[in-house]
Amino acid sequence: MTETAPAPANDTGHKMSAKNVNVFYGSTQAIRDVSIDIDMDHVTAFIGPSGCGKSTFLRTLNRMNDTVASARVEGDIRLDGEDIYSPSMDVVQLRARVGMVFQKPNPFPKSIYENVAYGPRIHGLAASKADMDGIVERSLKRAGLWEEVKDRLSDSGTALSGGQQQRLCIARAIAVDPEVILMDEPCSALDPIATAKIEELIHELRGRYAIVIVTHNMQQAARVSQRTAFFHLGTLVEYGVTDDIFTNPRQERTKDYITGRYG
Repeated sequence: MTETAPAPANDTGHKMSAKNVNVFYGSTQAIRDVSIDIDMDHVTAFIGPSGCGKSTFLRTLNRMNDTVASARVEGDIRLDGEDIYSPSMDVVQLRARVGMVFQKPNPFPKSIYENVAYGPRIHGLAASKADMDGIVERSLKRAGLWEEVKDRLSDSGTALSGGQQQRLCIARAIAVDPEVILMDEPCSALDPIATAKIEELIHELRGRYAIVIVTHNMQQAARVSQRTAFFHLGTLVEYGVTDDIFTNPRQERTKDYITGRYG
C-alpha cells in the first residue's frame, strides 16, 4: 500500500489528474498505483533518487511512453477531465497541449526561427508570414531569448550555447500555445548561470502554464516549486506543499531522503 498524502486542495480545480497509475516495461513494473493532481497555478516538482520512477511517470502525462514498444500504462490520467489514454485522443494534439522539455537540449538542425515556427506550422496556427513572425517573437520573448537572438534568427539553433539551446527548446514548446509544460531535468546539463536563467524563466511562466519539473536537485525543487512529489521505488511516497515537504515531511522515507540518509 502506498503512503500517498492527499493532494492539496485547489479552488480552481485540477488541470491534470492521475489516479491509480501503473506503468510496466514488459514484465517489470516501474510505477505502482500513483495518484496525483497537477494545478494550473503551481509549479510541481518531482523529486527522488535515480531510478525511482519520476521521469517514467512524467512521460505518462503526454503519452511519451507510447514510443517504447514494451511499455504499458494502466490507470486513469485526465487533462481538463478528458481521458488522455482514450482511443479517441489525438496523440499529436495531446503533445501540443502538454509539451515536453528534455534533459539534454535538443534543438532541430534548423534555424532558430524554424525551430520555433515548426510546431505552429504543423498545427496551422499562423495564417500568414506576419502571424508566424509574431508567434516566433512572442515565444522567444517568453523564453527570455529574444534579445540574444533577434538579429540572427537565420542562424542554426544548434550553434547556440547549451543554456540558450534549452531556452530555445522551451520557446519551441510554448509556440504551439500548450496548457501544460513537462520538464525532465531541464538544467542537469547546464552550468550554474544557465541554470539560474532557466529557473527565473520557470518563475515567469508560472500561472500561464501548468508546469511539472523532474529534478534530482532538491535545492532547485525548493526554489522553483510550490508543490513537491517524492517518488521512491516506483511509488509516490508523499505529495504536498513544497515548504512542508522540505521542513516537515509526514513520511519517514521522505525525511530520510531530504536529510541525505539515502538517495
